[in-house]
Amino acid sequence: MAGFAMARLALTATGRLGFALPASALLATLLAGAPGRAEDAPDRPDYVGSEACVECHEGEWEDWTGSHHDLAWTETSEGVLADFDDTAFSHRGITSRFTREGETLFIESDGPDGAMTRWPVAGVIGIEPLQQYFVETEPGRFQTFDIPWDTEQDEWFHMYAEQHLPASDAFHWSGPYKTWNNRCAECHATDYQRNFDPAEQRYNSTYSEIGVGCEACHGPGSTHIDWAEEERAGADWPPQGLSETGLTIDFADGDVETEIQQCAACHARRGPLEGGSPLPGTAFHDAYRLSTLRPALYHPDGQILDEVYVYGSFLQSKMYEKGVTCSDCHDVHSATHYNEGNGICLSCHSPAGNPDFPTLRLAEYDSPEHHFHEDGSEGAQCVSCHMIERVYMGVDGRHDHSFRVPRPDLTVATGAPNACTDCHAAEGPFWAQAELEKRFPESAYRGAHFATAFAAIGTGDPAARDELVEIALSNQPGIIRATALEMLAPLAEPAHADRLAPLLADPDPLVRANAAPLQRQTEPSTMVQRLLPLLTDSRRVVRNAAAREMLAAPVESLSEPHRNALSSAMVEWQQTLAVTTDFPETQLVLGGIALTTRNLDGALASFREAVRIDPQMTQAWSMLARLEAAAGRPEAAREVLQAAIGANPEAGELQDLLDQLP
Repeated sequence: MAGFAMARLALTATGRLGFALPASALLATLLAGAPGRAEDAPDRPDYVGSEACVECHEGEWEDWTGSHHDLAWTETSEGVLADFDDTAFSHRGITSRFTREGETLFIESDGPDGAMTRWPVAGVIGIEPLQQYFVETEPGRFQTFDIPWDTEQDEWFHMYAEQHLPASDAFHWSGPYKTWNNRCAECHATDYQRNFDPAEQRYNSTYSEIGVGCEACHGPGSTHIDWAEEERAGADWPPQGLSETGLTIDFADGDVETEIQQCAACHARRGPLEGGSPLPGTAFHDAYRLSTLRPALYHPDGQILDEVYVYGSFLQSKMYEKGVTCSDCHDVHSATHYNEGNGICLSCHSPAGNPDFPTLRLAEYDSPEHHFHEDGSEGAQCVSCHMIERVYMGVDGRHDHSFRVPRPDLTVATGAPNACTDCHAAEGPFWAQAELEKRFPESAYRGAHFATAFAAIGTGDPAARDELVEIALSNQPGIIRATALEMLAPLAEPAHADRLAPLLADPDPLVRANAAPLQRQTEPSTMVQRLLPLLTDSRRVVRNAAAREMLAAPVESLSEPHRNALSSAMVEWQQTLAVTTDFPETQLVLGGIALTTRNLDGALASFREAVRIDPQMTQAWSMLARLEAAAGRPEAAREVLQAAIGANPEAGELQDLLDQLP
């Protein structure tokens, strides 16, 4: 029974703050505190649609029309590129068919219950190099189909051809991770709101415009139009919270951070803190929780691994440090580059340089003396060495935006890939390392690197803890330091909490948020005093992190102002949970809250909901079994584990738990 000790301890822990409620009442409490719809906010302008912008912004409209943003989501009556003339595609014994009846397109394939079912196509996603489609599997719930159309090869293909994803798998196209409403639509629409009803298990999602329209980035435009027509001006102008032109966001010259964070809202791997599209101008860390450079998402050296988009890699770059912004390389309306090939980079990295970035080294980079490849060849392209490309969604190549120098030595040390052996695989990393040392003998891009610590901590190397502390306290980019803190948290000791306490006031909100969990290792009263300032932090992600750590803290002796701050932060965190109850990850958190507050029924209900949504969430199955056993119900624990093993036959830890039962 040793494997069940954690649950027993959790059940006897004394919670100091939280909800001693059954699961249904807990959820009702959360929902009661949830914020109103964005349009209910006072004095917020109305969305008017992109067509209202054409008269004054014809050039931008022409650039945007037909762009990837414009076509991020379209109706089935527009621009369908795939062959729906009774075509078929077979994968792992399932033959899907694509047909049409008049103007209606249909997809027939294995549905949520595994049975072959036929659905009308409800929407079109994207334009190239693939076009995907989604269907309505139940009222209000839309699912993205895993067999899209390859627009370059003109054929159907499976995005996950190497994987076996039966209908019982959460990653099947009909599963929770392919739900259009909560995993995709927010970044393919303007003013999108999920509107999930957990009691009915239904979505009533809304939006102002399909596709990424003008107002998705510039904010609702009704007051801006009033300003343009000179109907509103004077001493009371602009209205509170709006720019001089009546918009919720102001892309002022020199304000690179506003632009980057607005782009990052969609071009980042992150978790939502709100129930839909944040109002443009909302700070990124008020709307999202950015994923760190954790394993399975990034390689140990921070290179992209899973589909992490752009923001997390860009934050690591010297480009970001020096003030480069998205629109320095990308035309934000057409979503294309300003130049082609090496011309993009040479606009700054050349003997002429760029006066906007005076610290640039002036040198000739587009020559064999630098890239050691034939001019015009693939190896001579800047991106080949400094922006490795990885393919996602089967055919969609995307470049790493950390703009790194190849480090074959880190491939040797950690297994992280490098650009040299992407092409020269047969020669291997030792050859590549020797070549770089010969060609760049004075290179500064060698020596110690955080990658070795990030790789070592995964192997259980105790010495890596001290390295993580030093990384967290270094002057490296915030996302790297935050990752070190996240990796250290489960292994930390009281001395780490003391030494890293200054990071609770770090300028980077991602660092502050990830510094909070380390304070669990110190005395409860000390933890409370250190976390109190974070309850009123300027960024919501930090306030949420502090509230989470204060859940079981001794707070009886707090002053009234501190109690009010704690209550406010708790309600805000509850609001985040309330609008994400359709995420199995949230159900895990709710289960943890219930455990902390000694609410066995609530914990069981949340973990059951987690495995209902995602049957492959083994940690939730494990907690269910542990709790049943800790409550003196071994037969119920046995039934849970048998169901868990049925859904996860290769999960050895579940079988180990079953073997421990009497």
